[in-house]
Amino acid sequence: MRKLLFLMVALLSVLGASATRRAGESPKVNIMSLPPFERAVIIIKKYETMHHPKHWPYIGYGHRVQPGEPYRRGCQLTESQADALLRKDLKKFIALFNGFRPSDALLLGVLSYNIGPGAVQKSTVYKKLRTGDRNIFKSYTSHCRYKGKFHKQLHQRRLTEIAALFVP
Repeated sequence: MRKLLFLMVALLSVLGASATRRAGESPKVNIMSLPPFERAVIIIKKYETMHHPKHWPYIGYGHRVQPGEPYRRGCQLTESQADALLRKDLKKFIALFNGFRPSDALLLGVLSYNIGPGAVQKSTVYKKLRTGDRNIFKSYTSHCRYKGKFHKQLHQRRLTEIAALFVP
Protein backbone atom coordinates (compact mmCIF):
# COMPACT_ATOMS: atom_id res chain seq x y z
CA MET A 1 0.00 0.00 0.00
CA ARG A 2 2.87 2.35 0.85
CA LYS A 3 4.52 1.65 -2.50
CA LEU A 4 1.31 2.52 -4.32
CA LEU A 5 1.03 5.77 -2.37
CA PHE A 6 4.64 6.70 -3.26
CA LEU A 7 4.00 5.93 -6.92
CA MET A 8 0.88 8.08 -6.98
CA VAL A 9 2.65 11.02 -5.29
CA ALA A 10 5.53 10.79 -7.76
CA LEU A 11 3.22 10.65 -10.74
CA LEU A 12 1.13 13.54 -9.48
CA SER A 13 4.24 15.69 -9.03
CA VAL A 14 5.03 15.27 -12.72
CA LEU A 15 1.44 15.74 -13.83
CA GLY A 16 0.59 18.56 -11.43
CA ALA A 17 1.64 21.40 -13.67
CA SER A 18 -0.46 20.12 -16.57
CA ALA A 19 -3.70 20.78 -14.71
CA THR A 20 -3.33 24.57 -14.76
CA ARG A 21 -3.15 26.69 -17.86
CA ARG A 22 -2.39 30.38 -18.19
CA ALA A 23 -3.88 32.66 -20.82
CA GLY A 24 -1.88 32.55 -24.04
CA GLU A 25 -0.18 29.24 -23.26
CA SER A 26 -0.65 26.19 -25.38
CA PRO A 27 -2.46 23.32 -23.65
CA LYS A 28 -0.18 21.01 -21.72
CA VAL A 29 -0.05 17.33 -22.57
CA ASN A 30 -0.40 14.61 -19.96
CA ILE A 31 3.00 12.92 -19.69
CA MET A 32 1.44 9.46 -19.66
CA SER A 33 -0.05 10.06 -23.11
CA LEU A 34 3.46 10.40 -24.56
CA PRO A 35 5.63 7.51 -25.77
CA PRO A 36 7.88 6.09 -23.01
CA PHE A 37 11.09 7.51 -24.55
CA GLU A 38 9.59 11.02 -24.54
CA ARG A 39 8.50 10.57 -20.91
CA ALA A 40 12.07 9.63 -20.03
CA VAL A 41 13.44 12.73 -21.77
CA ILE A 42 11.01 14.99 -19.89
CA ILE A 43 11.88 13.41 -16.54
CA ILE A 44 15.62 13.74 -17.13
CA LYS A 45 15.23 17.38 -18.18
CA LYS A 46 13.15 18.11 -15.09
CA TYR A 47 15.69 16.69 -12.67
CA GLU A 48 18.98 17.45 -14.42
CA THR A 49 18.18 21.01 -15.55
CA MET A 50 20.46 22.84 -17.96
CA HIS A 51 24.12 22.87 -16.90
CA HIS A 52 26.13 26.07 -17.16
CA PRO A 53 29.87 26.56 -17.86
CA LYS A 54 30.62 26.52 -14.11
CA HIS A 55 29.46 22.87 -14.01
CA TRP A 56 32.30 21.68 -16.28
CA PRO A 57 32.87 18.80 -17.25
CA TYR A 58 29.05 18.51 -17.36
CA ILE A 59 27.17 20.25 -20.16
CA GLY A 60 23.61 20.28 -21.45
CA TYR A 61 21.37 18.08 -19.32
CA GLY A 62 24.09 16.26 -17.41
CA HIS A 63 26.27 15.01 -20.28
CA ARG A 64 29.79 14.36 -19.03
CA VAL A 65 32.32 15.52 -21.62
CA GLN A 66 34.56 12.66 -22.76
CA PRO A 67 38.08 12.94 -24.20
CA GLY A 68 37.98 13.66 -27.91
CA GLU A 69 34.56 15.33 -27.88
CA PRO A 70 34.42 18.79 -29.48
CA TYR A 71 33.22 20.61 -26.35
CA ARG A 72 35.54 23.02 -24.58
CA ARG A 73 35.52 24.45 -21.08
CA GLY A 74 33.17 27.42 -20.88
CA CYS A 75 30.83 26.32 -23.67
CA GLN A 76 27.11 26.77 -23.17
CA LEU A 77 24.82 24.61 -25.26
CA THR A 78 21.54 25.89 -26.64
CA GLU A 79 18.32 24.14 -25.63
CA SER A 80 18.12 22.30 -28.96
CA GLN A 81 21.80 21.21 -28.78
CA ALA A 82 21.33 19.99 -25.19
CA ASP A 83 18.12 18.15 -26.12
CA ALA A 84 19.82 16.42 -29.07
CA LEU A 85 22.79 15.41 -26.88
CA LEU A 86 20.46 14.07 -24.17
CA ARG A 87 18.55 11.96 -26.69
CA LYS A 88 21.78 10.63 -28.21
CA ASP A 89 23.17 9.69 -24.79
CA LEU A 90 19.92 8.09 -23.65
CA LYS A 91 19.69 5.98 -26.82
CA LYS A 92 23.28 4.86 -26.25
CA PHE A 93 22.52 3.81 -22.66
CA ILE A 94 19.31 2.02 -23.67
CA ALA A 95 21.24 0.08 -26.34
CA LEU A 96 23.50 -1.33 -23.59
CA PHE A 97 20.49 -3.26 -22.28
CA ASN A 98 19.07 -4.56 -25.57
CA GLY A 99 18.70 -8.09 -24.15
CA PHE A 100 15.92 -6.88 -21.86
CA ARG A 101 12.28 -6.00 -22.55
CA PRO A 102 12.14 -2.59 -24.26
CA SER A 103 10.48 -1.00 -21.21
CA ASP A 104 13.14 -2.48 -18.89
CA ALA A 105 15.95 -1.34 -21.19
CA LEU A 106 14.49 2.18 -21.07
CA LEU A 107 14.32 2.15 -17.27
CA LEU A 108 17.88 0.83 -16.98
CA GLY A 109 19.02 3.39 -19.57
CA VAL A 110 17.48 6.23 -17.57
CA LEU A 111 19.16 4.99 -14.41
CA SER A 112 22.46 4.67 -16.31
CA TYR A 113 22.11 8.26 -17.48
CA ASN A 114 22.18 9.32 -13.84
CA ILE A 115 24.50 6.86 -12.06
CA GLY A 116 26.48 5.36 -14.93
CA PRO A 117 26.18 2.03 -16.74
CA GLY A 118 28.83 0.31 -14.61
CA ALA A 119 26.91 0.99 -11.41
CA VAL A 120 23.67 -0.17 -13.02
CA GLN A 121 25.20 -3.46 -14.18
CA LYS A 122 26.29 -4.16 -10.59
CA SER A 123 22.92 -3.18 -9.12
CA THR A 124 20.21 -5.43 -7.75
CA VAL A 125 17.75 -3.80 -10.15
CA TYR A 126 19.76 -5.14 -13.10
CA LYS A 127 20.14 -8.57 -11.51
CA LYS A 128 16.45 -8.85 -10.65
CA LEU A 129 15.26 -7.81 -14.10
CA ARG A 130 17.76 -10.18 -15.70
CA THR A 131 16.32 -13.12 -13.75
CA GLY A 132 12.72 -12.06 -14.45
CA ASP A 133 11.97 -10.75 -10.95
CA ARG A 134 9.61 -7.77 -11.42
CA ASN A 135 9.68 -6.73 -7.74
CA ILE A 136 12.22 -3.91 -8.19
CA PHE A 137 10.54 -0.99 -6.43
CA LYS A 138 12.69 -1.06 -3.29
CA SER A 139 15.89 -1.77 -5.23
CA TYR A 140 15.23 0.98 -7.76
CA THR A 141 14.28 3.63 -5.23
CA SER A 142 17.35 2.84 -3.13
CA HIS A 143 19.50 4.63 -5.73
CA CYS A 144 18.99 7.99 -4.08
CA ARG A 145 22.26 8.77 -2.34
CA TYR A 146 24.67 11.58 -3.09
CA LYS A 147 28.11 11.47 -1.45
CA GLY A 148 26.83 8.64 0.75
CA LYS A 149 23.83 10.53 2.13
CA PHE A 150 20.13 10.18 1.37
CA HIS A 151 19.07 12.84 -1.11
CA LYS A 152 15.37 13.71 -1.11
CA GLN A 153 15.36 15.05 -4.68
CA LEU A 154 17.00 11.87 -6.01
CA HIS A 155 14.41 9.80 -4.19
CA GLN A 156 11.64 11.87 -5.78
CA ARG A 157 13.30 11.35 -9.16
CA ARG A 158 13.39 7.56 -8.71
CA LEU A 159 9.73 7.53 -7.68
CA THR A 160 8.81 9.55 -10.75
CA GLU A 161 10.88 7.36 -13.07
CA ILE A 162 9.43 4.10 -11.81
CA ALA A 163 5.88 5.45 -11.85
CA ALA A 164 6.13 6.79 -15.41
CA LEU A 165 8.40 4.21 -17.03
CA PHE A 166 8.15 0.81 -15.31
CA VAL A 167 5.79 -1.79 -16.69
CA PRO A 168 5.27 -4.52 -14.06
